[in-house]
Formats: sequence, structure tokens, C-alpha cells
Amino acid sequence: MKKQLSFLIMLLISSMMSMHAQSIFDQVNDPYFGESCTSIMVSKGATVDGSVITSHTCDGRYRTWLTVEKGQTFKNDTTTPIFKGKLKTETPWDMRKVQQVGTIPQAKQTYNFLNTAYPCLNEKQLAIGETTFVGPKELVNEKGMFLIEELERIALERCSTARDAIKLIGELIEEYGYGDWGECITIADKYEVWQMEIVGEGPDQIGGIWAAQRIPDGHVGVSANISRIGILNLKDKDHFMASKNVFSAAKKLGRWDGKKPFKFWKAYGDVEKPFKIREYFILNALAPSLNIDFEADEIPFSVKPDKKVSVQDIMALYRETYEGTEYDMTQNLLVTKKKYNDKKEEIGVDTLKSKIANPWLGRNERNLYNALKDETIEFQRTVAVSWCSYSEIIQLRDWLPDAIGGIAWFSFDNPGQSPRIPIYSGATELPESFNFCGQKRYREDAAIWQYRKANKLATLEWQSTKKGLLDEVAYLEEKGQTETKELEIRLEKLLKAGKKKEAQDLLNKYTKDFTGATMLRWKELEEKYWARFGLGF
Repeated sequence: MKKQLSFLIMLLISSMMSMHAQSIFDQVNDPYFGESCTSIMVSKGATVDGSVITSHTCDGRYRTWLTVEKGQTFKNDTTTPIFKGKLKTETPWDMRKVQQVGTIPQAKQTYNFLNTAYPCLNEKQLAIGETTFVGPKELVNEKGMFLIEELERIALERCSTARDAIKLIGELIEEYGYGDWGECITIADKYEVWQMEIVGEGPDQIGGIWAAQRIPDGHVGVSANISRIGILNLKDKDHFMASKNVFSAAKKLGRWDGKKPFKFWKAYGDVEKPFKIREYFILNALAPSLNIDFEADEIPFSVKPDKKVSVQDIMALYRETYEGTEYDMTQNLLVTKKKYNDKKEEIGVDTLKSKIANPWLGRNERNLYNALKDETIEFQRTVAVSWCSYSEIIQLRDWLPDAIGGIAWFSFDNPGQSPRIPIYSGATELPESFNFCGQKRYREDAAIWQYRKANKLATLEWQSTKKGLLDEVAYLEEKGQTETKELEIRLEKLLKAGKKKEAQDLLNKYTKDFTGATMLRWKELEEKYWARFGLGF
């Protein structure tokens, strides 16, 4: 009997892994798969606590290993290499298919930074989110030295403010060339947050074109794979910056006639309008009083929220699948259940949502449901997606020392299911399992699989597992919010007393301990779901 049960469990494991691989394959071949990554920005005046927030979901099959890269000092005339190909490596030391494309002069000093696939936070509380908006193919220049992730890395190594980072990135693009597709990076410091959009200048031009717009104080903004920057008022230096060629290149390339009002997204975005469902849904959720129209040709670049926003509000938005709205993809996945009275006599039927209905169905599953009944599921690109590699929501707080003022609330796998781990800007060490990517194969030593297994099993019968799993997410979210407040009081006292090493050790250990607690709980959930589903539904 034990052998039979073991065989059945292994069979289900194999089936689940195949299902995961097929789901990834379906998403890669789905026309919506290019819509990867979401960044929500909240200005200082729009948050409940006066923090500044930027964020990022790395949606796609990108590396999930992350490290803290240590700052260094260098002698004069030192150079640093620039790479392509690190986004899909398996470990920090995996250099397969990684290419050095050039060098630039090294800074005399660099800062510690959190090295995610798209580097995101440094020790000076400078933070960066990222989304790809693609842009016109004819603007791409593969001979340009810099891809977006390397621009982010250099900025985090060298800068302490968002404005300085934007200026440095602009200078690097002008001198060495931009070799990527259209990208948006959402750059924040302790006081403000900016949206910077970048495209190439064509295959014959070493350089690039960019514009940056500040999210006004008291406002929130969102970037979700569509160019959003419109009219550029470069006289307003407090809210706008741009490359020298932003207007002239548009004329030269035939993307603006010089007569109609210039809008960056119209010239370089390669889209009919500067928003789709994610931008609309997020801004509308935060400012419902504006009655933003999904059918409009354009919506505001940013909005003043009806009430001030907490980091928990942003965490909730990153779990969004539009449940209960007209965009809910599970709304038509219904079944009937017979009703009985006390005498066990049939008295009618109830119509209920199927237990297996979930918002992360792959293309093949959607096609099956729609073949059985036309228009059962109309695909919507949700904020939380099953093909997410990792995500972070970063708070920056000017009233705390830099070492603890910046905090990245980090999660692996689907942000609609996974817990968030606090990683401070002053961190110097991460858990060992963070060194291994789990995207190329199943491996027990990769942190992502400690969450993915339970998440995938929960998805099998999401309507019955959802409450239990999300209760665990809520518990750990509250635990993190409560404990970090107490921890920061201790850390601040240590730092004021000059005990930097003790403070550093404490914050490193806290991240490791919190990670261990989340992994243990997700292991328990995995075992619970195996017991529930291991022998069939």
C-alpha cells in the first residue's frame, strides 16, 4: 500500500511539474505574454507614513537568484565591464551565454546594492522598478552597449538620488549607446519618484532617446508595459527631464510632424493609447472618485488617491486578479449543486463557482472552456500572474538611517499567492537558497521552489484553498509590519550608538529568520495539499 501511495504521489508530482512547464509554454506563446512586469509608484505625499514607494513584478522566465553586491573603492584609471546575458543565468557564478560587450571607467567608490535580475535597491535608499514597453522595432540598435539591467546596476552602484540616477543613465546612453527595446524604469529616493522611459535611436545611431516625468507629490502612478509619458514641459525642471534629441529624433524618424502637440508615448510608444487594463484598474482602484473611463483615449499620467496609501494597499494591488468585477476570468466557470431539505428530499439546485476555477488558467485550458461554450473566458492580463519570477515593493523612509530606511518587501513566484520577505537597504547577506535560480529546472536548493510547490497545488482547487492560503499571507504580512517596526527601534539605537556591525548582523539575521518562517509554513501547506489532492480530487 505504501509503495502504491508513493508511486501515486510521484506521478502527481510529475504531472504537476509537467503542468507548470506547459503553463509556462502556453504563456510564452500567448500574445499577452509580452505584457510582463508591473510597477506602481507612490509619492511621499500620497503615503500614510510619508514613505516613497516604487515596485516591480519580474513577470517572465527570468533568473530568481539574488545577492547583495558589496560596495568597493577603486584606484584611478580602473574600468568596469558591461555585460549582456545575465537575466537568465542559474547562479551568480553562472557565466554561460554571458557576454562582455565593453568597459566604462569605474567610479572611485560604489555602493552596496540588491542584485536582482533587474537590480532594485542600494544602501543609500535609491530604488528602481522596471517594465518593458517594447516600442517600435526600427528604433532598436543591438550595437548599443547598455541593456536596461546594466544601466540600473551602474546607477545603483554610483547614485544616491533619483535625479542623479536619471542624469547618469542619460549620459551613459548618449556616450555608449542603448541596445535594448523600449523600457521604463521607475526610480525613487527618499523624497521623490520618477518614471523614465527609454528607446533606441535606430540601428545606425549609437545613443538613445529618453524622457523622465516625476510623479507629482501627493500622487500615484503606474507603469505596466505601455509608454505613459505624454506632453513634455521641459521648462518645468522639477517634474520633467529628457534627452537632447527627444524632439529632433522624432521629426527625423518621421514619428512626429512638428505641428501636432508632441507626446512621448505617441512618438515612441508604438501604441494606440497609453494604457490597458492594469493601468486603468490600479489608478481607478486608488482614485474611484475620478470615474476613470476604460474606453477613453487617454487617462491621467498619475492620480491623487482618494485616501492616502499604505504599503499594505500596494501589496493587495499586487495580488489583484479582478475578482468580483466584470473582468474576473472565473465568473463564468460555474457548476450546479443539488439542494436538499432536512428530509433529504431534493428541493432545487444552487449555482456555484467551480472549485477548480482560478484566474491563472493557461491558454490550452482557456481554449478548452471556450470550445465547450463560446466566450466562457475572455482573457484579461491580471496584475498577479502565475509566470512571475519574483516581485518587490520598496519603501524608502527619510526619517530613518539609510541602512534601515529602505526596505524591499520581496516575494518569489506568483505575487497573488506568495508571502513577502523584508530585505533592508543595509543588508549584506541573504539566505543561501537565494543563490540559486529555479527557472531552468526543478531544484530543491532554489528558494522559489519552496513557495511554488504549494502555490501550484493550491491552484488545482483554488476556490477551496484560496482562503486558507491567503490567510497565511495576511498573517505573515501583519507579522512583518509589526515586527519590523519593533526591530527598527532596536536597530536605530544600535546605529546611533555606533554599533554598525551589530545592527548589520541583526538585520541580516532577521531576513534569514523571516524567510525560514515563510518557507516552513509553505512546506506545511504543500504537505496539506498533497494529503488533499495526492489520490485525486
